[in-house]
Amino acid sequence: MTTTVDLPPMDERLAMYRRMLEIRCFEEDWTRLYHSGRTGPGHSSIGMEAIAAAFGVCMRPKDSTYATYRGHAHTLARGVPMKGVMAELLGRGTGINGGKGGSMHLTSVEHGMMGSYAIVGAHLPIAAGTALAAKYRGTDDVTVCFFGDGATNIGAFHEALNLAATWKLPIVFVCENNQYMEYTAITEVTAVPRPAADRAPAYGLESIVVDGNHADGMYAVASSAIAGARNGGGPSLIEAVTYRHLGHASSDPGKYRPEQEIAEWMRRDPLPAFRSKLVAAGIAEDKLEAMEQEAKEMAQEAATFAVNSPLPDPAVAETNLWADGGSAWRR
Repeated sequence: MTTTVDLPPMDERLAMYRRMLEIRCFEEDWTRLYHSGRTGPGHSSIGMEAIAAAFGVCMRPKDSTYATYRGHAHTLARGVPMKGVMAELLGRGTGINGGKGGSMHLTSVEHGMMGSYAIVGAHLPIAAGTALAAKYRGTDDVTVCFFGDGATNIGAFHEALNLAATWKLPIVFVCENNQYMEYTAITEVTAVPRPAADRAPAYGLESIVVDGNHADGMYAVASSAIAGARNGGGPSLIEAVTYRHLGHASSDPGKYRPEQEIAEWMRRDPLPAFRSKLVAAGIAEDKLEAMEQEAKEMAQEAATFAVNSPLPDPAVAETNLWADGGSAWRR
C-alpha cells in the first residue's frame, strides 16, 4: 500500500485535517441524535474520513462526486453546508433535499455532489455517463465515484470499468474497502485478496492500493488520479484500505467483528495519526485545538438547527417527482 509519499503543501494538509474534523464531529453528533430517538438509521463513516477529505481538497467546483448510501462524508467534503445535511438526515424541510431524500440520497448538484445511491453498485454506470458527457463536451471536468468493497462483486462495477477504460473517460473509481459487506467479511466471498485493485489489470488499468487511513498518502493518490483524468489519461481504479469504527448502519452494534481486529484498527484512527504528523511538522497545538473546537461547534449548531427545524409541508409531497417538477405521469 502507498504510505511513503511527498508531502502535500501545508495549507492543503490543514484543509484536509479541517474536513476530517468536520466529518468526524458531524457523524458523532448525528449518531447521538439517532440513539436519542431523534432520527432514523443511516451509515456512518467514522474511521474513514481521510478518503473523502483528500478527494474533497483535490477536486474542483465543477467536478462531480457520486457516493454510496454511506455518503455523509463525501457530501460534506464537497462543501455542502453542515446544517442542511443534518436537517436532511432528520427529514426536515430545511434539509438540502427538503427532507425527502434522507441519509441514503444526499444530493447537491450546485456543490458537485451528484447523489448518494442506496442500491449497491447502481451509481457506477451513472458516474461513467457523467464522465462521458464531460468528454463529449470537451471540458476538463472529472468525475469521482466512491463505492464499497461489496460493489466489486456486482455486475455494474465491471460494466462501468469496461466502458470507462474502452472510452478513456475522465473518471476516478474509488473503492473504500472497509473490510465488510454489511455483515460479511469481503475476503470470505471474493476470489482475489484485493477486491478492486486485483481486478484493475483486466481492464488495462494500474493496480492501485493505498492506506485509506493515511491522509497524506490519500492526497498523493487522489491528486495524481484526478490530474491524470483531467489531462486525458483516462480512468483509474483506487482501492483505499480502511475500516469503519461502527457497525454497518447506526442500528448495527457490529458484534460480528473480532474485538482484537477492532482494537487494531482503532489504533490506526486517521485523525489522531494525522494530527501527530501535523504537530511534528511544526503546526502549533493551539492552532489545531482551535480547529477542533470550531468543528465541534459547527456540528453542535447543525444538530440544534436540525432538531428545531420544521417537518416538510405536506403540500410538497407530490413535487419534484418528474423532470417537470410535478407528479403527473406524462406519456
